[in-house]
Amino acid sequence: MGRYDALFKPMKIGSLEIRNRIVLGAMGIHTPRLLNQDGSFTEDGISFYERIAEGGTGLLVTSAMMVQHEFDVPKVSQAALDNISEEYIKNSKNLTERIHKHGAKIFLQLSGGTGRAGVPALMKGDPICPSDGLPNVWNPVEKHRALTKDEIQMYIDKFGAAAKKAKDAGFDGVEIHAIHEGYLIDQFTTKYCNTRTDEYGGSLEGRLLFPKKIVESIKSACGQDYPVAVRYSVRSMVKGFNDGAVPGEDFTEVGRDLEEGKKVAKLLESYGYDFLDADNGNYDSWWWAHPPVYMPRACNLEDCAAAQAEVSIPVSCAGRMEQPEIALEAVQSGKVQAVTLARQLVCDPDWPKKLMNNGAEDIRPCISCHDGCLNRIFKSKDLCCALNPAAARHIQYAITPAEKKKNIMVIGGGIGGMEAARVSALRGHKVDLYEKTNELGGMFIAAGAMSFKEADMELIEWYRRQMKKTGVVVHLNTEVTQEMIQETNADEIFVCTGSAPRKLNIPGVENDYVLTAVDALRNPEKIKGNTVVVGGGLTGIEIAYDQARQGNIVTVLEATDKILNVDVSAANLKLLYAEIKYYKIPVITNANITSFENNKVIYAVDEEAKEISADTVILSVGYTSVNPFEDTLTGNHVHVIGDANKVANLMGAIWTAYETAKDI
Repeated sequence: MGRYDALFKPMKIGSLEIRNRIVLGAMGIHTPRLLNQDGSFTEDGISFYERIAEGGTGLLVTSAMMVQHEFDVPKVSQAALDNISEEYIKNSKNLTERIHKHGAKIFLQLSGGTGRAGVPALMKGDPICPSDGLPNVWNPVEKHRALTKDEIQMYIDKFGAAAKKAKDAGFDGVEIHAIHEGYLIDQFTTKYCNTRTDEYGGSLEGRLLFPKKIVESIKSACGQDYPVAVRYSVRSMVKGFNDGAVPGEDFTEVGRDLEEGKKVAKLLESYGYDFLDADNGNYDSWWWAHPPVYMPRACNLEDCAAAQAEVSIPVSCAGRMEQPEIALEAVQSGKVQAVTLARQLVCDPDWPKKLMNNGAEDIRPCISCHDGCLNRIFKSKDLCCALNPAAARHIQYAITPAEKKKNIMVIGGGIGGMEAARVSALRGHKVDLYEKTNELGGMFIAAGAMSFKEADMELIEWYRRQMKKTGVVVHLNTEVTQEMIQETNADEIFVCTGSAPRKLNIPGVENDYVLTAVDALRNPEKIKGNTVVVGGGLTGIEIAYDQARQGNIVTVLEATDKILNVDVSAANLKLLYAEIKYYKIPVITNANITSFENNKVIYAVDEEAKEISADTVILSVGYTSVNPFEDTLTGNHVHVIGDANKVANLMGAIWTAYETAKDI
């Protein structure tokens, strides 16, 4: 018996047997490299899903396929299942057959569209929703009109027809998207979005009539035994339009509360749905459906468990369920019958296989950053992963044996340096990594020191284990000199010396109560009393949030007119803004710091002098590249990686290291 056996027991969705309790959640795959114009998947798209099936996942759910045209821009697929050709059936059979070859099952996700959650610039015609006048999520000035009853019936009919085409293409079932995340059908089910007075509004049963008729249409077209899953948010977690609740907040729910969520689960089962693919939240509380690092692990589990207790059909829980022990406990205890993973299976498609083979420590942990996945998807870029550059392109980015084995020198043991060393070693090169401190991890050790970043520290530990497993020779407490470089006579040299905190040339900056962000994160005992964070970028706001959630008094001073002017996912940004509001963190913009004196920060706003008391000041004003070999190491055999070349995020360092090392 293996430790994780409970995750690998078969389960039934209707009459369909799934080999285990691990489900790939649907993720947007909408770019031409992965998706054909008719909505079928290209060879790269098929390979993406096949790689996950090969890794041991039991059920795969594809990205959403519209049943009706909604968008009108070239970068977004124009496909909808109401007008597909025989070519779609042929291409999709190629996908389903290849998934089945690996013993997995696959559902096609069908969508009625976004309603008020659609991006206005991408939407076609006059935007729709359940009730007249609902504000658009992204631009509340934009108002949506109500669907007519004839239009609703058109959608219902198209769901049935689309499911029949999916069945003809070899899909084992369909998943309706759905009563989830605040998309069109979910808007019908929630009382704050549905003020209709006809049969599609009013009572709970009236608000659920649309999804009820959808499953009836599908069962009529495909047969009662054809499995139909539904993506389902147990709770909306919404206080109002564009106003979501944060974990632990006491609030009045305007959407679906837990009691209603349990009733809805029972009704969905009675209507004929065979599987609830569940979580929480909608676009007004987007961080519950797409939980970033700031959300607790298993953030939706207890609510999904409450739904499972009401029904006999299987419920799967999504939302930071990637930690093996959490997934195991959820299924083993009977809280839910399955777990839905998405980002973790992009980060490491062999998550199931590694658990089956007692290799949990080799799983590359997802850090819930959203940088390579959700943030890219919303820019109409290919789905990928910040930590796994080969995601969705594993054939092109395969690590292959090097034709000529070389001596590789890696200077710097941060994440970029360890990635360069790992990939080089996997290709068969002899790799020596030199780190001037007594531990590997570099600046990421400080980044991972915040209380909500357990996964960051797990990633560092994963890299340290990979150094041993791949045979990289690590030299700690070793500062590389020019003489050492000459003595090693390396064929290829990676310069991964990272960055250093940017300094402010301001009177009083040398006071011992003035800390850099790195110093504060590495030495939290130095943070005392009232704290002022100088800098409202991502790191500064994360530090302020971390201090506030520990009960400390903290204020943010930002030199520009806007905080969080950074390129990160909207789910991350929305949650951070909501947490600032919840914890009542004072944020002062346009603050020009002039000095630090007598435990005070002296600054000016619009030339008006101000001051604030501070027992601790934390400077988070950016970083500068560090490359001590800039003038002495040149040539095609020298590769400057990550922050040493240009200060960026973790994804930039890992991708550059991987892309360089895989080709040398």
